[in-house]
Amino acid sequence: MYLFFPIEAGKKAPQREREMAPLVQSSQPWVEKYRPKQVKDVAHQDEVVRVLTNTLETSNCPHMLFYGPPGTGKTTTALAIAHQLFGPELYKSRVLELNASDDRGINVVRTKIKNFAAVAVGSGRQGGYPCPPFKIIILDEADSMTEDAQNALRRTMETYSKVTRFFFICNYISRIIEPLASRCAKFRFKPLSEEIMTSRILHICNEEGLNLDTEALSMLSSISQGDLRRAITYLQGAARLFGSSISSNDLISVSGVIPQEVVQAFFSACKSGNFDLANKEVNNVIAEGYPVSQMLSQLFDIVVEADGVSDEQKAKICKKLGEVDKCLVDGADEYLQLLDVASNTMRVLCNMPLEFSYEN
Repeated sequence: MYLFFPIEAGKKAPQREREMAPLVQSSQPWVEKYRPKQVKDVAHQDEVVRVLTNTLETSNCPHMLFYGPPGTGKTTTALAIAHQLFGPELYKSRVLELNASDDRGINVVRTKIKNFAAVAVGSGRQGGYPCPPFKIIILDEADSMTEDAQNALRRTMETYSKVTRFFFICNYISRIIEPLASRCAKFRFKPLSEEIMTSRILHICNEEGLNLDTEALSMLSSISQGDLRRAITYLQGAARLFGSSISSNDLISVSGVIPQEVVQAFFSACKSGNFDLANKEVNNVIAEGYPVSQMLSQLFDIVVEADGVSDEQKAKICKKLGEVDKCLVDGADEYLQLLDVASNTMRVLCNMPLEFSYEN
């Protein structure tokens, strides 16, 4: 049983409470803590930043479509534009943000979005912000909207274009119907280069007092694949688990990436032509709990870069990797699918016939 007594005025808090204070303050995700607040601070998207900076100066904002890989600054840019146009006071009344987690079917488009878009607003600078005479509707992950919902937006965009602007954010522009895409100014966000990601990660490490060696920095850039949000999340997870000094192995353990030696051992077993050895490696992967979809992704990189393997062999192996990946998405058994990959890879690399008898 514990007894708690109030602290008298003027006395210091107990030692334990003082030690816990920094932990409470640092509970905010670093992705949000270091999210750029202005368009000019968005990393590596120079052409986009230059065009949007001119847009902010004139307050003449068209409908916009931001597309590109995840973690490259699309949502950050859209939010920064809205904040720089309206400021913190008018932001809530002038901006409607809908994510994929919200219901954005055709009924929402006809009611919630249409009602918000229809109301006109005044203009005039307030608190140093331009506050143009229109509102903004941000539709994040717009490529997950149904085609009916996208079609319903066409008329709304035309009817209320004087008082409302739409910002569409998506990963795949091909999933946005052409009538919507043609009404927007398109901005492509590029994957972040290793140099840009390294500089941003080093900035966060300096702010948080972390120590990363060159190998760990390179590993973080590699496993995040140009996704800065993912890299920052891995970094924070490793910092919470392993402290201020972080190695490349620490990053691998928190990222879910399979150690390279495990993937290489699997590929070597397939090259050996020994089915029992390949089956043993398959069992090891399953027993360790590694995700087979991640295994396929890393195996693909090894196959593509492998020496002594012809282009035809690589094509056959990669075709099987694609088929198995589809089966995994449909809910197939991971052990059987990885065994299928192993046997197919072994047949291709050892030039075995497609059908052969183990007895012979």
